Amino acid sequence: MACFLVTAAEAVIVTAVSHAVKTKEEKNEVGHVEVEGVKSFDLTETPTEIPWSRKLKWLSYLLWGGALLLCFEHIWHGEVVPFFPFLTAMSDPGDTAEMLHEMSTVGVTMALLVTGAWGVMVCAVDSMLKRALKMPRMTA
Repeated sequence: MACFLVTAAEAVIVTAVSHAVKTKEEKNEVGHVEVEGVKSFDLTETPTEIPWSRKLKWLSYLLWGGALLLCFEHIWHGEVVPFFPFLTAMSDPGDTAEMLHEMSTVGVTMALLVTGAWGVMVCAVDSMLKRALKMPRMTA
C-alpha cells in the first residue's frame, strides 16, 4: 500500500547526505595539488579511488528508481490516488493499521535489501579498482 514511502524517505536522507559530502569534498579540493610557484594541476587522470559522494549518489539513484517504480505500481492498482488522503488505506482506520504494518515489514526489508546490494556493489568496485591499480601499465 505505501511500502514505497520507506524507500523514498531513505532516498531523501541519502540525497541530502550525498550533497553535504560532495560539498565537503569540493571544499577540501580532493584531486588537486598545490605546488609552490606552480598553479594547481588535476590528478584525476589516474584515479586512485572513487569519491564517497559518487558512491552515495549510486545509492540515491537506486533508491529513487525503486521508489518511483513502486509508486507507479501502487497508482496502477489504485492504492495511490490524486486526491486527499492520497493513500486509499488512510481513509479507513483498519486499513491504516495494515498499511503501517506493511511499511514496517515490507518497506524496511526492501530498503535494507537495496542498501545491502549497493554495499556489495561498492565493495566489488573498490576491489576491482585496487586490482587494476596493482597491474603494471604498458607504455607505448
